[in-house]
Amino acid sequence: MTASEKSRPSLFWLLAVAVVPVVSFLAKITFVGKEKLPREGAFVLAPNHYSEFDPLVVAVAVWRLKRAPRFMAKESLFRVPVLGWALKRTGMIPVARASSAAAAKQTMVQSRELVQHGRGVIVYPEGTLTRDPDLWPMRGKTGAVRLALAGDIPLIPMAQWGVQEIMPRYGKVIRFWPPRKKVTVVIGDPVDLSDLTGRAGDQAVLAEATRRLMDAITALLEPVRGEKAPEKRWNPAEHGQKETGRLDS
Repeated sequence: MTASEKSRPSLFWLLAVAVVPVVSFLAKITFVGKEKLPREGAFVLAPNHYSEFDPLVVAVAVWRLKRAPRFMAKESLFRVPVLGWALKRTGMIPVARASSAAAAKQTMVQSRELVQHGRGVIVYPEGTLTRDPDLWPMRGKTGAVRLALAGDIPLIPMAQWGVQEIMPRYGKVIRFWPPRKKVTVVIGDPVDLSDLTGRAGDQAVLAEATRRLMDAITALLEPVRGEKAPEKRWNPAEHGQKETGRLDS
């Protein structure tokens, strides 16, 4: 952990004691490019998302790389007794709705706090489990790039693959046997947003930055899967799908 992340480590250690052994039993995590996750300072880490179990794998991977795994979480969760307290105590970040001026202001505050405290945050740019039937990254949302652009914070793409063998997308049962499924975690170079800095309020800029991010995540995933992604990224709106909630709801 960085010095700034040691101020309130006890709850993270408690969570690690509970979560790390379970994930380690289920997943044999292999890292590619682990040196690309900053050891100090703020970062926004953006992984692909295709299983309800993969946040635990991502959290353990980040923990093993000696950074605190803080996520962006729904604002409503911060109002839940006990859970809300735990989210606040561990420095999780409430998701700001992108449609209001108040949300833009909140993003600026959150970004400054990440820089001030030298913290990283994990943001799923797809916003939910991918709708792509073959589990490729789908169209991204702007939350990750908003945070990165607002504070000139490194935006780190991550691809992870193999968790579907532990729990399929929208699966209801964890596959405990056989244990130690192979999971590969690939961390890429920061997405180059240098030409977009200072323009976080421009929708066209946000769209371009998000496209670059999703392209980077997909490029990391292709060699792991040993195949090329579809030329056109899956867009739920074009397939009559809701962009939030379960695919079968």
